[in-house]
Amino acid sequence: MGTDSKSNEELSRVVAKIQGGVLAVVCGLMGGLGLFIMTIWLLLEGGEQVGSHLQLLSNFFIGYSVTWKGSLLGLFYGALTGGVLGWTIGFIYNRVVGIRGR
Repeated sequence: MGTDSKSNEELSRVVAKIQGGVLAVVCGLMGGLGLFIMTIWLLLEGGEQVGSHLQLLSNFFIGYSVTWKGSLLGLFYGALTGGVLGWTIGFIYNRVVGIRGR
């Protein structure tokens, strides 16, 4: 019985870990495609002031604007930001799990 509880403990440590790289890719895809789609949506919708709120991202993302070229830059910036954020969340989570597992 002692080895059974020991293997359950080891299994719970392994299962609790998050793959930081995979989380970074998923968050990067969501961030990049999300910003790309939002920009394209606003361009297709049109109007007098197209995307005035989304345009505020140009304060953080150099060169971004609610234009066709800006949608591609948004894809890049969204993917980069999402990837870094996803990796950071995975890294912090794994550190906390590692501390708890001791």
